[in-house]
Amino acid sequence: MLHVYDARPEGNDTTLTVLWHHGTPNTGEPPEPLLPAAARHGIGWVSYDRPGYGGSTPRPGRDIASAAADAAAVADALELRRFAVLGHSGGGPHALACAALLPDRVTGAVSVAGLAPFRADGIDWFAGMGPAGAAELRAAAEGRAALEKRLTTSEWDPDQFTPADHAALDQQWSWLGEIAAKASEDGLDGMIDDDLAYVAPWGFDPARISCPVLVLHGTRDRISPPAHAGWLAGRIPGAELRLAPDDGHISVLHSAPEALAWLAARG
Repeated sequence: MLHVYDARPEGNDTTLTVLWHHGTPNTGEPPEPLLPAAARHGIGWVSYDRPGYGGSTPRPGRDIASAAADAAAVADALELRRFAVLGHSGGGPHALACAALLPDRVTGAVSVAGLAPFRADGIDWFAGMGPAGAAELRAAAEGRAALEKRLTTSEWDPDQFTPADHAALDQQWSWLGEIAAKASEDGLDGMIDDDLAYVAPWGFDPARISCPVLVLHGTRDRISPPAHAGWLAGRIPGAELRLAPDDGHISVLHSAPEALAWLAARG
């Protein structure tokens, strides 16, 4: 069972619907800081909690590609024929899965601060990651038991975020900190399954994506280093790469309203 959010205006009077893919650990609640920009561009917002988060039933062993079937089920339930996708952080790969596997339904995709596939050719996957994040994903590569031990015995490292990230979390994007706390209230199932999926085969090839794609990334990201964005933009046919100078993993979201305008122009 998936818990769905529908933030479209009454009467669904919109020119484009965007399906939001949340990060790790988050829930699928529509990102409040982006709702005014969405309204200005006539964009309606829908989303869902990934399995294991919030009101969605855990699904151990899910891969990144499973997001496409989940998104299709959500869209069917909401009577959406076509939609765009936008994902931040861990939501980036899940948004790209929809673009690759639902070519007749997805009008455009934006990946913000997303990872490249694990062990992708031509990239040192862990290079540039903060020590805590790298240790978490290395534990995931060892398996569920090692990851559970890591997550239950380690402390959060604030140095994963840049000063610009901390400023964003203290101001406009304080909402994100609240959602991250909420995502872990009932356990770590969602986070564990996310991390295991990031270091497993994705279940699709980004080179199969045929819709317009924007890859948005901060040049100082310590959680998903910018080399990951370069790899994705080089692999996805026709993808546009936008690097935000001096932004990190959270502060890059200040550029997300521009990404919404980009999607609206292609919807």
